[in-house]
Amino acid sequence: MTEIRTPRLILRRWTDDDLVPMAEINADPAVMRWIDDGSVRDLEQTAEDIERWEEEWDEEGFGLFAVELIASGELIGFAGLSVPEYLPEVLPAVEISWRLGRPFWGQGYASEAAHAALAFALQDRGLDRVISIAHISNVASENVMHKLGMAPERETTHPVYGVPLRVHAIDLTEFVE
Repeated sequence: MTEIRTPRLILRRWTDDDLVPMAEINADPAVMRWIDDGSVRDLEQTAEDIERWEEEWDEEGFGLFAVELIASGELIGFAGLSVPEYLPEVLPAVEISWRLGRPFWGQGYASEAAHAALAFALQDRGLDRVISIAHISNVASENVMHKLGMAPERETTHPVYGVPLRVHAIDLTEFVE
């Protein structure tokens, strides 16, 4: 089982106990504002998401980690790697992404988890390049990308939802651990 520890977080594979807290995160309109068309996701959709994320681990050797607080054991969201099949123009690529519950915003958790996921991409999976994709107006996510050393690469439009996106990238040979 793949597990990464940071000073405050554990990044790990998904368990059945993660479904309800992740569904609560996905049901928050503020959290989902910048995801696809901004629609919230219910328990069944979240279960399908987690199943797909776990399948990607099996198929690709990487995926989205469940992120929990060491101090409380509470699930706060996810961070990790995936193949951004929804945006064919960037393929082949591996994307780093994160989604945290609103009570955990503004505390550096997204940056901490994403930094650990980038180190995993470089050291454990041998990837040499990673991208991140965000709605152009999602300043908070772009701030995390900049903290990771990522640079804007291109602007495009989501092929299904028509929203403007900015793709950031990092050459992992330049990644500072």
